[in-house]
Amino acid sequence: MTNKNILAQARALTLPSREASLNREASVSHFWNSNRNLLEEAWTEWEIENKDDLLVPDETLLDPRLQKAIKDAWENPEKENAVADLWEEISPGIYVAQFFNPERLAEFRKYLEAVVNSQIPKRAPYGIQLNRYGIMLDPRSEGYLAAPNFQAFYNDIMDRYMRPIARLLLGTYGYDNQTFGFSIQYNPEKDKDLNGHTDASAATLNININLPDEAFTGSQVDFYDKTTGKTVQTTFESGKAIIHRGDVAHATHPIISGQRSNLVVWLYGDRMQIPRGGASSYGSVDNSESKVVTSESVNARERWTVPKSPKDTFAPF
Repeated sequence: MTNKNILAQARALTLPSREASLNREASVSHFWNSNRNLLEEAWTEWEIENKDDLLVPDETLLDPRLQKAIKDAWENPEKENAVADLWEEISPGIYVAQFFNPERLAEFRKYLEAVVNSQIPKRAPYGIQLNRYGIMLDPRSEGYLAAPNFQAFYNDIMDRYMRPIARLLLGTYGYDNQTFGFSIQYNPEKDKDLNGHTDASAATLNININLPDEAFTGSQVDFYDKTTGKTVQTTFESGKAIIHRGDVAHATHPIISGQRSNLVVWLYGDRMQIPRGGASSYGSVDNSESKVVTSESVNARERWTVPKSPKDTFAPF
C-alpha cells in the first residue's frame, strides 16, 4: 500500500458518533482497536508527507531556564535544587513555574493546528466535547496522537522533565512508572468548566499553551487544602504549568470569554496504582529487600532515573 493510500484509507474511516463515544459503547473501542495499526501508519506517513512544513517538537520549545536546570541535574543530580528553585509553591504541595517558552508557543500551536487539520481520526478525552485540542496523547489510549516526532517530544517531557520534578517536589518515587496525557480546550460554547474532583494520578502536570496575546476571562482554578480547609485560586498564564499530587481536590470556574488550551499529563504506578492517604503514604515496596522505599529514603541520583519496567496497557479513561 502506498503512503497516499494509507492516509486516504485512514481519512475515509467513519468515526463513531459523539453519543456512542460518550456512552463508551463497545463498538467505539472496537473501532479504535481494529484500526490502531492503520492510524499509527497514517501518522507516520503524515509526518513524511509534510516534513518540509512541520515543526519537529523538542525541548527547545521549553523555558530556557528550565532546560538548563534540567540538563544540569541529569548530568549531576546534586544540582537538582536549581530545578526546585524555579517552582513557586502557591499552596502546600501545589507548584507553579514557566514551562514553555512563550516566544515559541506560536510554533507549537501551528503544529497542533496541522494535527487537527490532518483529517486523521483521533479520539478526544471521554466526557468532553470534541473540540479542536481534545486529543489523547499517550500510546496506552485509543485513537492517540501517534505521530513519531510528537511521541518523542512527549516521552522527553515525561521522562526528562515531569518525573524527576514530581519526585523532587512531591515525593512520587515508586508511583510514577506509567504515563498518561491528553489535551483540552475550555471554550464558552463547549467545555466551560470542570467541577470539583481529584485525579487518578500520583502527580498531575497541567500546562497552559495559550499564546501571550491570547487572552481569556474566567477559567480560574481552585485548589482545596484539606488540611486547612482553605481554597487557593490561580489563573493560568501563557506557557505556565501547575504540578500537584493527584489527590489534591481542584475545580475550574466557567470560562467567560476567549479560549484556554492546556496539555494535561499524569504519572502513576503499574496497574494504575496511586498512593492512598496523602503525602505520608508515598512509597513503594522494594521486593529484592522486602522493605518499603519512602520518598525520604530516595537520594538525588535515584530521582534522576527512568524506570525500567515496561509500559502497561491500563488507561484511566
